[in-house]
Amino acid sequence: MRTVPGRTDRVVVVGAGLAGLATALRLRGAGREVTVVERGDGPGGRAGVLTRGGYVLDTGPSVFTAPELVADTLAAVGERLEDRLTLVPLDTTYRAQFADGSHLDVHADVDRFAAEVEALAGPAEAAALRRYLADLAELYRLQLTTFIDRNLDTPLDLLGPELWALARRGGFGRLSSHVARFFDDDRLRRLFSFQALYAGVSPFRAIAAYAVIAQLDIGAGVWHPVGGIGAVPRAMAAAAEDAGVVFRYGATVEQLDVRGRRVTGVCLEGGERLPADTVVVTTDAPEGLVPGFRRRRPTYSPSCVALHLGVRSELSGQAHHTISFGAAWEQVFDELTRTGRPMSDPSLLVSMPSHTDRSLAPDGGQVLSVVAPAPNLDPHSGGNPGIDWDALTPRYREEVLGVLESRGWTGLTDAIEVEHVDTPLTWARQGMAAGTPFALAHTFGQTGPFRTPTLPRRGPENVVLAGSSVQPGVGVPMVVISGRLAAERITGPVR
Repeated sequence: MRTVPGRTDRVVVVGAGLAGLATALRLRGAGREVTVVERGDGPGGRAGVLTRGGYVLDTGPSVFTAPELVADTLAAVGERLEDRLTLVPLDTTYRAQFADGSHLDVHADVDRFAAEVEALAGPAEAAALRRYLADLAELYRLQLTTFIDRNLDTPLDLLGPELWALARRGGFGRLSSHVARFFDDDRLRRLFSFQALYAGVSPFRAIAAYAVIAQLDIGAGVWHPVGGIGAVPRAMAAAAEDAGVVFRYGATVEQLDVRGRRVTGVCLEGGERLPADTVVVTTDAPEGLVPGFRRRRPTYSPSCVALHLGVRSELSGQAHHTISFGAAWEQVFDELTRTGRPMSDPSLLVSMPSHTDRSLAPDGGQVLSVVAPAPNLDPHSGGNPGIDWDALTPRYREEVLGVLESRGWTGLTDAIEVEHVDTPLTWARQGMAAGTPFALAHTFGQTGPFRTPTLPRRGPENVVLAGSSVQPGVGVPMVVISGRLAAERITGPVR
């Protein structure tokens, strides 16, 4: 593994999102002097929070998995997760709601989950579920140490028995075909393949190895952090600060001060210069900040329209997380990744964290987050820069709310008290490339050793990258891992 040459005593981390916080904790635990520069007024990055009228709205990720990764990160500075954060395991990780009116409650407990599947689709599909979950666990084991939890500099780094085992298990075939080999019921096929969209690709184009995304939530379970997802970066930042990390909020990096092949400091707007032996950049598009850094023209994931609602209604009978599938399937993925149109028959992720955590809403109210996948703004990625989201959003909002009303959230629209809407255009205004919060798609050419490494070969020799646009990829668990991988480029492996 390549590491940063020369002195690395003073490190400046650009960005206080989950990747930046994970990097800072690892580096501080290894004895480095660390300063984190964040243009926002607090930690979190994409894991944003709005508080209005007694409602606490998480405007970023809504599903929290793999808490052991955050625990391991906090342990780098001698902290325990349970001292910083209260996590509630969800009894029902998801409720899958299908277009035919049926539904399926997904449980991390295999026996309970199999009983639900048997009631929905019969004993043969329940037996198939058990086989598939065992296959998922083995796929995850093979991929974790080979593809995910390590720095990769060349494709040759993958050579080994795990790669051949993954190939023998069909890991490089199509995800949709892989799932179909286990299940006959189309509803279960959808349940175990929609996660490809998290990776920015259609399940009809994604390699079967991406089935492991389902292992992190359906296979291993989902938790709710008390106080909302925003409590996670707050806990990490507090632990880092107590360990001696310096935070500079409300500070924007103007440029890196480069002397020869090395960065010697970080220049802030207003003229202040922070000296640095090494800089870690966590921005979506490092090209805009790191001199000499380039990569092939990237392909971006689809974006989304996100409605964050405070509702004066009990909305009884709803689950913490609901995946509401429309009748259309292949057509939807074509719209999102090829033709650049909003979904004509939307599948939605609806989260109601106040179902579990009453601190997030006033008495008699609920907090909802509704995520509707949408095309991004990059035509090279199948997106559509011609959509006037400012004009379309009011109408599209009404359409999404109407769909929810028809699928069981009766009375929702008239009960809204607080509201925040994000679209591809608002994501772009926040600095997210191609107007998507999901960064680079996990196409084959942007996966594993083909994805931008944490220590790029182009640009200054002491600039390290972290975040969802580099290895290992997109999602809360992946960006936390990227923080460790970035730190190890500076410290060498610390396990």
